[in-house]
Amino acid sequence: MTFDSQVHSDFEHARRKASWRNVINRLTGRRTELLRFEEVRRQLRAQGRHEAGARPVMLDAIVGSVGRYRDFDTAFLPLQTQTKRRWLSIDRAHYDDLVLPPVELYRLGETYFVKDGNHRVSVARERGQVYIDAVVIELHAPVPIGSLAELEEWIGQQDAVEFLSTTRLLLLRPEAQVLLTLPGQYERLLEHISVHRWFLGIEADCEIPYAEAVASWYDRVYLPIVEGIREASMLREFPKRTEADLYLWLIEHLWYLREAGERDETVSLDDAARAFADDFSPRATRRLARAFRRRPSAGA
Repeated sequence: MTFDSQVHSDFEHARRKASWRNVINRLTGRRTELLRFEEVRRQLRAQGRHEAGARPVMLDAIVGSVGRYRDFDTAFLPLQTQTKRRWLSIDRAHYDDLVLPPVELYRLGETYFVKDGNHRVSVARERGQVYIDAVVIELHAPVPIGSLAELEEWIGQQDAVEFLSTTRLLLLRPEAQVLLTLPGQYERLLEHISVHRWFLGIEADCEIPYAEAVASWYDRVYLPIVEGIREASMLREFPKRTEADLYLWLIEHLWYLREAGERDETVSLDDAARAFADDFSPRATRRLARAFRRRPSAGA
């Protein structure tokens, strides 16, 4: 078989595989198209791009494209016959042992998007390559992206992305894990930070930078409550909730008790924990109340 016949056969084989994958993906409800770079960039508030140099990149980590997301499926198999001529020329270059230029990729966390070189990626994957030479442009997202699954999860949590983008919490406290399970709750956390910032300004008699207020809220308000939740093993009693969920419940129960007492500021977090124990899951929240009695009070 001549090289010309072989490359035509390679393309038709790739198109047949793409057709079968398309049928299976539609039956199973899986995504068929590549991720759209600009859409993902906007959704994840990614910015600050810079040249990261040349490096080999795992082909499986390339999950999307800037402009060719309709031409290839999620395995970079060709979906359109209009891509055939370019695909054939790239495949023929491999048979001729020609050195192809590196592709250009955008990097978001541990995932990559093709800026230039979609056909080279497609042919390389079809030929069984594991890596491809690439020039990488890196963007910074306010959330950690370790895999395609994490990327898709963050895309579905726009309110969490907005919170982390606004507060830049993971830059200030990289170990922070402030995740809520119910929609619309991150606005309440932003309100807590704003109130805390106001109190800090009163104490210091000057305006407090927002980043300083975020770090102080996390260290003096959020973390002490979460440590009490951990000490009491509260998540075992609420397996579908997070530490941030319980933080909100407790801090807002404290606010309720103070309002019910006509703004009685002497009501403490310990009081709120004991009242929470009386009103909700007694066994677990009584452990929480005991945990807070052994801890210093969280800051305002």
